[in-house]
Amino acid sequence: MTDAQRRALDELWPGYGVDLGGGELDLTAVFGRLAPVIMEIGFGNGESLVQMALARPDNNFLGVEVHRPGVGRMLGRIKELNLNNLKVVCVDAAEVLKSHIAKDVLDGVHIFFPDPWPKKRHHKRRLLQTQFIRSVERALKPGGRLHIATDWQDYADHIVEVMASIEGFENIAGKGVYSPRPEYRPLTKYEARGERLGHVVHDLIFEKRGT
Repeated sequence: MTDAQRRALDELWPGYGVDLGGGELDLTAVFGRLAPVIMEIGFGNGESLVQMALARPDNNFLGVEVHRPGVGRMLGRIKELNLNNLKVVCVDAAEVLKSHIAKDVLDGVHIFFPDPWPKKRHHKRRLLQTQFIRSVERALKPGGRLHIATDWQDYADHIVEVMASIEGFENIAGKGVYSPRPEYRPLTKYEARGERLGHVVHDLIFEKRGT
């Protein structure tokens, strides 16, 4: 962690960080307004999320990341750009969804380039498993969307398989079909580097069925 990231965590967290407390978040109070809320899980260095928040000022964005240096960098960027529609949580996403997000409140969940855990013996560590997806489904409003991007083919296949087993979602591109990268998802440095190495990026977008 750099000195600047440490200072950001110490000084900027009260303004841009979210302390979860013991119950469900009041998202209108968190952002100080009523607006659609998009959660991004595992935002890394945060630049993609910052760009989306800049481009979509009418939406609120809640970034969830456990890597403290990335959180520190994000806090600095929020301050630098004076963003009032982006807040940060530094807690494991599974815990956030299980205990701190109410049912049917999120308009979208983004998970871009999660750790693929490529070795077969590590596949059980992958984030996108049935139980986690059901937590996402609970948090999303009917019509809300789960957007996943990965450049690991094996992980993309795994995600398609898991999602096919959950009746509450519909692949907006068609069963087993990948979506083109939507305009709202910025092309990241990580993605551009992967493309130069011949990695194919797959976007998968699922909509929660109405109830």
